[in-house]
Amino acid sequence: MGSVSRRGLLTASGAGVAAGAVATAGAFLLGEPEPEPAASAAPPQAVAFHGPHQAGIATPVQDRLHFAAFDVAVSTREELVALLVSWTRAAEAMTAGRVSAADDSGEALDLPASRLTLTVGFGPTLFARAGEDRFGLAAARPPALADLPAFPGEKLDPARGGGDLAVQACADDPQVAVHAVRTLARIGLGRVSVRWSQLGYGKTSSTTPAELTPRNLMGFKDGTGNIPYDDRAALDEHVWVAAADGPAWMTGGSYLVARRIRMHLEAWDQVTRQDQEATIGRTKTEGAPLGGKGERDRFDPAALPADSHVRMAHPTANGGVRLMRRGYSFVDGSDSQGRIDAGLFFLAYQRDPRRQFVPMQRRLATGDRLSAYIRHVGSGLWACPPGVSPGGYWGDTLLG
Repeated sequence: MGSVSRRGLLTASGAGVAAGAVATAGAFLLGEPEPEPAASAAPPQAVAFHGPHQAGIATPVQDRLHFAAFDVAVSTREELVALLVSWTRAAEAMTAGRVSAADDSGEALDLPASRLTLTVGFGPTLFARAGEDRFGLAAARPPALADLPAFPGEKLDPARGGGDLAVQACADDPQVAVHAVRTLARIGLGRVSVRWSQLGYGKTSSTTPAELTPRNLMGFKDGTGNIPYDDRAALDEHVWVAAADGPAWMTGGSYLVARRIRMHLEAWDQVTRQDQEATIGRTKTEGAPLGGKGERDRFDPAALPADSHVRMAHPTANGGVRLMRRGYSFVDGSDSQGRIDAGLFFLAYQRDPRRQFVPMQRRLATGDRLSAYIRHVGSGLWACPPGVSPGGYWGDTLLG
């Protein structure tokens, strides 16, 4: 069946099904059925799927996230390609606000595209697992896709890390994002299994400086110094893999580091505002650097407390390193002691984690005052290939 609008799917299943639907509807309607609402003159807000880079990286950050890591169950390269082709065709439809199969699960039928983006990454274990070259890809594994080292203070849960494939679904409607991952999981039934997943809300890393900077669960503005989505020079320098970086199949791609960071909010809430501000290096209300008045005031990082988060994470303290951050808050209930299980789902795209995330995180883990109030409990690293051309598929530069 070809792609149709989400609402149109309700009447696109054939005459027999349509007749049954009318009979069923007649049992509930007292008068004539209401006509289908007229289509809006403005098309649903959709983000282009095709292009030189995958959408969902240098895209203005949406409000909601559904992230999932998958393990691949198929054993041949041909089966892996078939999976990625079918995923790509479904993604093309969903990001445009359409469905592409009559057996769609249905929860997003009445919803617009909601700026849905789907971004896919390949984990180290897709190239080799336990020494096995599963799909003949071991020689193509990028040197930058090196396993992340252990960092002081982290307590990683193996059930919240790794994965052969990662899918990041971002949208302004949570149901659209959940439906997208659910659809890919249904398409991949028997070929992939969900290893772990994370829902996120309340973006915590703005890429649009003209808009109000969002706040994280600690109450502070987050992402003031993030790379803007339209700063092409900064993106080329810090985010997109260049041809000279190698391998060739990753040119135009990026590397994703995901970290589930739990915040000890009960302890944080007992700290005075003055101490909180000294920990972060910014005022809580305005988000201004300490000693300043406005959020975007120019400031000297060396004038901030030596162990403050802003000073230690600032590019001047890390050899000029910057990351494209797309983090989200999460709240996943409470633990066995009644403490809230909440924090930041950190998503960062970069040109080379060995030169960017790893040295920065090593520095923060050993000297950042904020470390007393957070704990890294989940982790993953993926190589996100470049964007897809019409007729192509995710990863065709590697597998084609």
